[in-house]
Amino acid sequence: MKKLAILVNGILKENPVLVLVLGTCPTLAVTTQASNAIGMGAATLFVLLGSNVVLSLLRKVIPSSVRIPCYIVIISAFVTIVQMLLQAFAVDIYNALGIFLPLIVVNCIILGRAEMFASKNTVLDSALDAIGMGLGFTLALLLLSSFREIFGSGSWFGIDLTFGIFKPVSVLTQPAGGFFTFGLVLAATAFFETKKKKKQVTKEVREGCSGCPNAAACGGSCGEN
Repeated sequence: MKKLAILVNGILKENPVLVLVLGTCPTLAVTTQASNAIGMGAATLFVLLGSNVVLSLLRKVIPSSVRIPCYIVIISAFVTIVQMLLQAFAVDIYNALGIFLPLIVVNCIILGRAEMFASKNTVLDSALDAIGMGLGFTLALLLLSSFREIFGSGSWFGIDLTFGIFKPVSVLTQPAGGFFTFGLVLAATAFFETKKKKKQVTKEVREGCSGCPNAAACGGSCGEN
């Protein structure tokens, strides 16, 4: 269960985009199309997995005084590999991601997981953390890009979805539309998270009422306040 919790953590509880609000620059830039989101998500997942595993293996060897430069060198190596692979086998995605592909090197998600997790945990746990965070990042990008592409371009993965029924709102494909969509998703995430916490608190209070002498009088209504 602990291994599963590490894997699921990055997807739900600590989603890097929707909860931790990391990697917002590529999130806003590449989510105009769902295909770009998948490309960026897959590239980031690959770099996360590779760097986490290597850093976990070297965590007792790298001196703490130079750990950040070492992290960046290792991450840069995997980013270079990703660039070469995309340039060779997925030229369209490589061109679409542009400057944001090499900027994965300084992505807060990757550096953050290297510092907070990979440098302190085993190889297997670090790999699971990387996969969870990478999937969480990819799913968040896919959510944002799907909304922007469907309602901004009238398509999804290049497939026309307008059917002559509605006219796309082109502003959603612009930077302003990116900020607007991102704000809506963050607001929705915060709303459901707050609602979930309130239910948990209410449940705990009601369970605590079982030993209260006034429980019969209030009917457990104190948990609702």
